[in-house]
Amino acid sequence: MQLWAHSANTHGKRHSLEDHLRGARERALRKAAKFGAAELAAYLALVHDVGKGTCAWQAGLRRAEADNGPVGIPHKHAGTWLAAKAGLDVFSGVVFGHHGGLVSLPDLEAALREADGDLSAAVREAIDSVGAVVPEIHDGPTLPAWLEPALGSDPLVAEVLLRMVFSTVVDADFLDTDEHATGMPRPEHPLAARDLADRYEQALAAALAKRPPTPIDGIRRRVYAHAVAAADGPQGFYRMAAPTGSGKTFAAAGFALHHARRHGLDRVIVAVPYTSITEQNAQEYHALLDRVGELPVVLEHHSAVDLDAGRDPRAKLAAENWDAPFVVTTTVRLFESLFDRRPSAVRRLHNIARSVIVLDEVQSLPDGLLVPILSMLRTLTEHFGVTVLLASATQPTLFDLAPLKQVRPRDVIADPGPLYAELSRVSYIWQCNPAPTLEEVAADAAACPSVLVICNTTAQAADLHRLVERERGAGSGPVLHLSTRMVARHRRDTIDVIRELTAAGAPVAVVSTQLVEAGVDLDFPVVYRAFATAEAMQQAAGRCNRAGRLAKGRVVVFDIAGPDGEPQTKGETVYGAAVGATRAHFGPDRAFPDDLDALDAYYRDRFTRTNVDKEGKDVQKARGRFDFPATARLFRMIDDLSVPVVAVPDRYEQEYGPRIRQVLGLLRSGVSSMDLMRELRPFTATIPKNMAFDDAAPFLSPVVGDLYEWLGDYSDTRGVEITDTQEYVF
Repeated sequence: MQLWAHSANTHGKRHSLEDHLRGARERALRKAAKFGAAELAAYLALVHDVGKGTCAWQAGLRRAEADNGPVGIPHKHAGTWLAAKAGLDVFSGVVFGHHGGLVSLPDLEAALREADGDLSAAVREAIDSVGAVVPEIHDGPTLPAWLEPALGSDPLVAEVLLRMVFSTVVDADFLDTDEHATGMPRPEHPLAARDLADRYEQALAAALAKRPPTPIDGIRRRVYAHAVAAADGPQGFYRMAAPTGSGKTFAAAGFALHHARRHGLDRVIVAVPYTSITEQNAQEYHALLDRVGELPVVLEHHSAVDLDAGRDPRAKLAAENWDAPFVVTTTVRLFESLFDRRPSAVRRLHNIARSVIVLDEVQSLPDGLLVPILSMLRTLTEHFGVTVLLASATQPTLFDLAPLKQVRPRDVIADPGPLYAELSRVSYIWQCNPAPTLEEVAADAAACPSVLVICNTTAQAADLHRLVERERGAGSGPVLHLSTRMVARHRRDTIDVIRELTAAGAPVAVVSTQLVEAGVDLDFPVVYRAFATAEAMQQAAGRCNRAGRLAKGRVVVFDIAGPDGEPQTKGETVYGAAVGATRAHFGPDRAFPDDLDALDAYYRDRFTRTNVDKEGKDVQKARGRFDFPATARLFRMIDDLSVPVVAVPDRYEQEYGPRIRQVLGLLRSGVSSMDLMRELRPFTATIPKNMAFDDAAPFLSPVVGDLYEWLGDYSDTRGVEITDTQEYVF
C-alpha cells in the first residue's frame, strides 16, 4: 500500500510519507549541525510522522480529502515509542510534541505506557509498514558526544538542547509540508550576518554625512570605534556601558556585524524592551542594510508588525523561523520564545544558535526572572555558539548574580567613567524635601519656554498637563501630551510636531508618561522628572541637552506633596522595590543618577531587596524536571494589565473614520483577518484592564476578543478621557 503524509495540493498531487520523512530528516540534519546535534535531530525528524503508517490513518486522510476536514486519528505515539526504545529518553518528547507542544515528563511517560498498552497494535502496524519503505527508522542515533561532559557544569544544558532539537524538527516538518502544499521550495536567505559588515559601514558613513553636525559627534565616533575594536574578541558575554545619546544603537549593530564576520556567525538578533524602540531601531537598520530588489535583510518581528497574512510569503516564513540575517524584536518575544512550549513559538529557536544577541536597555529585564534568563543566556553562549552584548547606560550588576558569577564579561569600553564625565550634559536639581505641590510643579514648568515633564502614571500626566495648559496661557507655545491613552497615529504625529518645534527653537511644553524615555529621540533644554528609579531618571536626562549644544541642560527631579505636605509616593509602586533602593543611593545630599559607582551599589542593594537569586527558582525547577508546560506558565515577562480600545480622533475622522467603522463591523460579523486588525493598529490606544470593568465600562463596545471600540470622549491632546484614579504607568 502506498503511504501518504498529506492530502493533495493545489496541483492534485499527494505527499508520500516516505518523501516527507526523508525530506524533514535532511532539513533537520542541516539545521542542527550548527550546534552538534545533527544525527539526533535528523532521526527524530525521520520518525516524527511514522504513526501515519496505519491503515486507519491512511483511510482517515482519504476521508479528510473528501470532506475537507481533519484526519482525527492520533499519529504521535509510534515515533515517540521508536525514539524511546532507541535510548533517546526525554528527547522522544520532541516527536510527541511536534504538533501540540512539548509536554511534561510524566505526560510523556504516560504516552509511552499507552504506546506499549492500548495503542500497541497501531504502533506496531505503523512501524512495520513504514519500516518496509524507510528501514532507517530502526537505526537510532547516539546522543551528541559533547552533552555528557557539558552536563557536569550545566545541568540544564539537556533541557536547552531538547528545545533546540524540537525547533529544528518542527521547522523541518513545516518547511517540507509547505513545499508540498505550495509546490514551491522555500530556500534559506542567501545572506548571513557575517556578510553584512562592509555594507553596514558604507551605508552608515553615508547616512551620518547627511546629518547636521553636533558637538558630541566626536564622542559618538569614539564609542563606535571601541565597539568595532571589541568585536575582534572571542565569543561570549560583552558589556557596552555608554551614556544616553552616545550612539549605542549604531555602535551595538557595528559590534554585532563585525563580530559575526570575525566568527562566521549567521545572524544578529537585536532585542529591545519596548515596541516603540523596536520600530525606531528597525527603521534605522532597514535604511542601512536593505537594498531595493533584494530579499529584505532586516526582519522586524514584534507585536506591532504582523507578517502572518496579506504579505509576501517569504516575509511570513521569516517571521515564523527568523530566517533573516538581522532580526529586530522585543525582549518579551525573544525570551518567551526561549521558555515557551508551543511549536509556533519555538520553531525559530534553532536560528538563535551561532548568532549575536544584542540586549538593548538590558536594565529593563524583570528582576524576578533574571535567574532563568541569565541561566539560559549562559547555556547559549557556552554550548550553542552565541555571543551576548549587554547594552545600557545603566549597566546592572548581573555578573554578581548566581547564574553568571563564574563568567567574566568583556567590556566594549574598558573604562567608561571618563566617557560619562565627558558626556555629562545636565545638572540635576532635586525638589524633594520639601516637596512641591502638583500646582507648583506645573507653574515652574509652564514658565520654561521649552520643557519636557515626565510623570509616573497616566493619571498624574493628565492632571499635570491640564495644569500646565492653564498656567502657560496663550501665546507661550503649545502644550502637548504623550501617553498610550492616545492612539498610535496620534502619538506618532505628536512626536513629529515636537521634533519640528524643538529643531526650530520654537517654544513647546510636553507632559508625558515614561514612554518618552527610551528610544524617542527628543532634545529639551529643561526636563522635569517625577522621582523614579535611577535608570528611569537617567533615561529622562537623556532627553535633556541631547545634542550637547548647551553648556548644561537642567533636570529637575520632583516629589509631589500631598494635603499633609508629605511626599506622595503611591505612583512609585509601579516600580516596586527599585524605588526604595534608588532613594537610598540617589537624591539630595546623595549621588546623581549617572554616578557609575553609585549605580553599582544601587543595583546590588536592589537585587538584595528583591531577593533576585531566589526569584525565578520555580522556573528553574520546572526546567530541571523537563516540565515544559509549567515552565511556560511560570515564565511570564509581562502581565497584560491593559485593554486595547479603538478610537478615531476628530483630526483623522474625515480621512479614516468611515473605513475604521467598516472594519469594526466586519470583525463583529465574524470576518477574521489579520489584515483588518492591522488597519486598526494606528487607531488603537490602551486603558487599564481594571478600568475596563469599572469606570470605563459604559463607554466600551466589544469588537472581538479583548478589543473594544471607545465610545467616550477623546481629547485632541490627551486621548481617551476618563476619570482615572488608578496607578498606571503608560
